[in-house]
Amino acid sequence: MHASIPTQLSTSARSGAMLALTSMLCAQIGLAGSVRFLDHLGAQGSTWLRLTWTAVIIVVIVRPWRLRFSAATLRTGALLGLATAGMGTMFMAAAMRIPLGTASAIEFLGALSVAAWGARQRNGWIWPLAAAVGVLLMTRPWLGDFDLLGVGYALAGAGCYAAYILCTQRVGDETGGVSGLAISMPVAALVSTLFVPTSAVTALSWQTVAIGLLLAALVPLLPFTLEMLALRRLTAGAFATLLCFEPAFGLILGLLLLGQVPSLTSVAGLVCVVIAGMGAVNGGSREDESDERTQSTDDRHLEPVPAHC
Repeated sequence: MHASIPTQLSTSARSGAMLALTSMLCAQIGLAGSVRFLDHLGAQGSTWLRLTWTAVIIVVIVRPWRLRFSAATLRTGALLGLATAGMGTMFMAAAMRIPLGTASAIEFLGALSVAAWGARQRNGWIWPLAAAVGVLLMTRPWLGDFDLLGVGYALAGAGCYAAYILCTQRVGDETGGVSGLAISMPVAALVSTLFVPTSAVTALSWQTVAIGLLLAALVPLLPFTLEMLALRRLTAGAFATLLCFEPAFGLILGLLLLGQVPSLTSVAGLVCVVIAGMGAVNGGSREDESDERTQSTDDRHLEPVPAHC
C-alpha cells in the first residue's frame, strides 16, 4: 500500500509543475503582445481592457449567481481581485519601461518571498537563494543604468504577486475548480476601472477591443485558471519557486517578439533561476503536507511499548 505513495506524490507534483509552466508561457506571450499592440492605451488602460474581458468571460462561463459562497470565501476572493488588479497594472507599467525579462525577474521576488517563507524541507532555502542570485544577475543593479521608476513598478508588482499566490491557493481550496475566479476577476476589473485614464477609453477602437479579447485569453484568463489548478497540487512554496521560470520565458519572448537582446550576465541569471525551479518541484506536492501529518500521527500510535507491560 505505502509503496505507491511516492509515485502518486511525484505524479501530483509533476502535473502541477506542467500546469504552472503552461500558465507562465501563456502569460508572457500575452504580456509581450500587450506591450506591442496595446501600448497606446498605457499600462492602466491595457490592464483594464484585459481584466474586463476576462471578467465578462468568467461570469458567462461560471454563472456565479447559481453558486453559494461563504462569507470567508467572498472576502478572500475580493482580496485576490485586488492583488490581481495591482499585479497586472504594476507589471504592465514596468514592462513598458524596462525589458520584459527584467520586469519578470524583479516581480519574481514576490514569489521568492513566499517560497522562502514556506520552505519546510531541510536545505529548502537553497532554491530560493539560487533564484535570488539569478534575479540579481538578470537585473544587474550594480551598473546603475536601469530605470528606477520601472524597477519600482516591478517591486510593487512583486508585493501583489506574493498576495496573489497565497490568496489563489486559499480560494482554489475553498471553491474547487475555477469558480473562485467568478469572485476575483469582476473585483479586479472593477478596481482597474476606477483608475483607467480617460485617454485610454477614447483611444479604444474595434480593432483594439478585439485584440484585447484575444490577449485576455492568454493573460489573465488561461494563466489564472491553470495556476489555481496547479496550486491544488503544489505547495505555495514549491509553486512560488517554480515561478522562477517566468523570467526565463520573459527573456526569451522579449528577444523573439520585442527585439530585446539579453546580455551574457542575463543568460547566466536565467540558468540560475531555471535550476532553482527544477529543484523546487522535488517534494513540492501538496500531498506531501498531508502525508507528513499522517506520518507524524502514525508515529505517535507506533511508539514502542515499555518492557514492563
